[in-house]
Amino acid sequence: MKEKELERLKEIQKIEKNLYEQGIKSICGIDEAGRGPLAGPVVVASVIMPQESMIEGVNDSKKVSEKKREILYEKITEEAIAYGVGIIDQKRIDEINILNATKEGLTICIKELEKDLQEKQRGFEKPDIILVDALTKINTDGISYRSIIKGDAKSYSIAAASIIAKVTRDRIMRQWDEVYPQYGFEKHKGYGTAAHITAIKEYGPSPLHRRTFIKNFI
Repeated sequence: MKEKELERLKEIQKIEKNLYEQGIKSICGIDEAGRGPLAGPVVVASVIMPQESMIEGVNDSKKVSEKKREILYEKITEEAIAYGVGIIDQKRIDEINILNATKEGLTICIKELEKDLQEKQRGFEKPDIILVDALTKINTDGISYRSIIKGDAKSYSIAAASIIAKVTRDRIMRQWDEVYPQYGFEKHKGYGTAAHITAIKEYGPSPLHRRTFIKNFI
């Protein structure tokens, strides 16, 4: 590992290191992917990484190429003590709005993480603390949490969760591209690119589109 990358990793592990020094034993990072797109689900991921974890390239998923994210996803999920994913589809997003849908996904991904801990028999049922990117007023099943603005760029645990969430969502959108190839989901993953908006105007909305997000285009 190059010295510059090692220094970057040490920098984004400072929050975790400080917590470990205070006696915290297990830290869960949580982040989401897909709050902004016009189509598809929002995906929220939770992950507990080992204290000694130092995976080269772990960063805010937006700063990592799609190809590299896929490689990192495999390394993170293999090394993780436990992880969980919550997926909230476009219909639910339209029903309760994107913020509430994201919070609902967060609650699910915590439950999935706890289930993973049980199945793997890690010796504890819940993390000691949750680090989450920006969200507040959330249901964490009684676990204390810290909300960190731009946490995916400041916390190793949140960055790892951001990659799990992003890769999971991208894979879903690539699958949907096979069903609705005319919209180009493979390329833009549902985000509001010019080509995507043109396709919505030409073909009308698909069942995958968020009606509350595209009302200005139909």
